[in-house]
Amino acid sequence: MRALVIGASGQVGAALLQALRARGHEATGTYAHHAVEGCWPLDITDARAVEHAIFFIKPDWIFCPAGLTHVDYCEEHPEEARAINRDGPLLAARMGQRLGAGFVYYSTEYVFDGTAGPYAEEDPARPLSEYGRSKWEGERAILAALPRALVVRTTVVYGPDSQEKNFVYQLIRNCRSGQGMRIPADQVSSPTYNADLAAASVECCEKDLRGVYHLAGDGVLDRHAFALLACRIFALDPSRLTAVTTADLAQKAPRPLRAGLSIAKARAALQTALRAPEAGLRAMRQALDGRPPGGDPVDRAEGLG
Repeated sequence: MRALVIGASGQVGAALLQALRARGHEATGTYAHHAVEGCWPLDITDARAVEHAIFFIKPDWIFCPAGLTHVDYCEEHPEEARAINRDGPLLAARMGQRLGAGFVYYSTEYVFDGTAGPYAEEDPARPLSEYGRSKWEGERAILAALPRALVVRTTVVYGPDSQEKNFVYQLIRNCRSGQGMRIPADQVSSPTYNADLAAASVECCEKDLRGVYHLAGDGVLDRHAFALLACRIFALDPSRLTAVTTADLAQKAPRPLRAGLSIAKARAALQTALRAPEAGLRAMRQALDGRPPGGDPVDRAEGLG
């Protein structure tokens, strides 16, 4: 397989490059803002640049984890959210279709309203936020436009990340520096180890699967419980973690509360294991090899990261 990964600087894109190459595939990555050695700069909203990249690489599959995932920012900038989360991927998908390429679009549990999770693929979508709406519109547009389209929904992605942006890195930094964290105990989800998400995505393409698949961690738990579990695995002091309600945080965008993703369909189709949070966190600690994460604090971003 010859693959193009749009958004290889993020944690999912980087994991995809690693998984593709480990399975013997040829993979090229792009980045938007954070340069990655060996990858191409690409603005997914630039039609000419997207066309040039796709027609030069001639991929069999295009993976598109690139997206605007800062939920509250999307709430205040809905047009930008749609340009990046819907229109850019649709443009790339149509360009690839001209070469017969399949397209993998990464979406989120935020397409659901969070009243009856964990959700299966066929459950009706009802996004509460502009972020969720932009992703839901992207899903529908790409599935309608391409016969070889795969929509992957995931959530709360964590694991080794060169930018050290995901929730577990934030937790480690704050606990080791003695800073407090207010973490919602009423947001239930399915934390997903990024290496598992990447390997399962590649297997889906190897099997030429199409339609919607939920690729997420096995099981559901709330954000505060996930933080306590991470503290145990990474030997962190949880005393400065405070359990709060989502309403207490007064965030701009509404969040789905009782969410999470059912992975029964993926389990039946794939051999790749989608690990539960404890196993995934242990794998992350092993991958970090005991090295404390460094780098400067970053703004909190949710979704795929």
